[in-house]
Amino acid sequence: MADPVEIWKPKFNPWLIAVVVALAAFMEVLDTSIANVALPHLAGDLGASNDESTWVLTSYLVSNAIVLPISGWLAGLFGRKRFFLVCILLFTLSSLLCGIAPSLGVLIVFRVIQGLGGGGLQPMAQAILADTFPPQKRGLAFALYGITAVMAPAIGPTLGGWLTDNYSWRWIFYINLPVGIMTLFLVFRTVEDPPYLQRDKSAGIRVDYIGIALLTLGVGALQVLLDKGQEDDWFGSHFIVTLIAISSISLVSLVVWELHTKTPIIDLRMYKSFNFAMANVMMFVLGVLFFSSLVLVPQFLQTLMGYTAESAGLVLSGASVIIRSRPRAALRAAPSITLISGERRVEAK
Repeated sequence: MADPVEIWKPKFNPWLIAVVVALAAFMEVLDTSIANVALPHLAGDLGASNDESTWVLTSYLVSNAIVLPISGWLAGLFGRKRFFLVCILLFTLSSLLCGIAPSLGVLIVFRVIQGLGGGGLQPMAQAILADTFPPQKRGLAFALYGITAVMAPAIGPTLGGWLTDNYSWRWIFYINLPVGIMTLFLVFRTVEDPPYLQRDKSAGIRVDYIGIALLTLGVGALQVLLDKGQEDDWFGSHFIVTLIAISSISLVSLVVWELHTKTPIIDLRMYKSFNFAMANVMMFVLGVLFFSSLVLVPQFLQTLMGYTAESAGLVLSGASVIIRSRPRAALRAAPSITLISGERRVEAK
């Protein structure tokens, strides 16, 4: 008997679905880079220091990092399409709220909400692509998706600088509204869950509250201590030492708990796959280099070198032009992406 996963085909053209989900991912990736060049203007307008303004980025990344590893579990809990729609809706509404925020504290709260929505966009988009295309065409599909990862960081800083210099820093958030609304409609119309994702609703759903709590506490404390450590003299600060203890205990406890619980939010056994483990290590290194340059270079250029926001954005965008995406590389990445989605069909090589 044929596997229903293999014979299932989407109702709409797979390439249309690929463009739609890539658009959602593009919106999220764009938002990780578009705000960086606006930080000095944002700080001046809201009466904050340059160091305080970086919390606009830190708060987003903290909530994003918490949702990202549990997005597969959430998709299984609520349904992948439904979870994807909720993420787009939450990201779009929070973008509007960020644009009208009257103070830095309020903006940070809305950025946390925006990060919660954005954290599920990329893994869900990749999982949808993996199910929409047959294996022989999946490489080209992920190459199309890879264009978003190349174009968004290249366009984001320049676009953010131009909007900041010519209009206001608030427009770096307002620009998400038309894209988000259009993507929400298109996803609702074109995307559907394959049969194997449909679960028995009569079966009880166990929520790993302890795992969620440990993940939130550990990642949140780690992000804050890395952000404020140098400013507070690392081990010379009781606050930083406390955060180190909280983060270490929480993350170690998370690993132990997830390896022994029957319903983990993060299946750590996937790291037995060498390809999957190394892909995560490489993405970690890439993230460190990528985000550190996105934060530090614009502030250096604008505060010390006298660049405008638009000129600083052009500097970052020029560096992004050298990035290239190849279908074969995307095909190799597809197995890891399917694993990250937390779904049944694992294709690690």
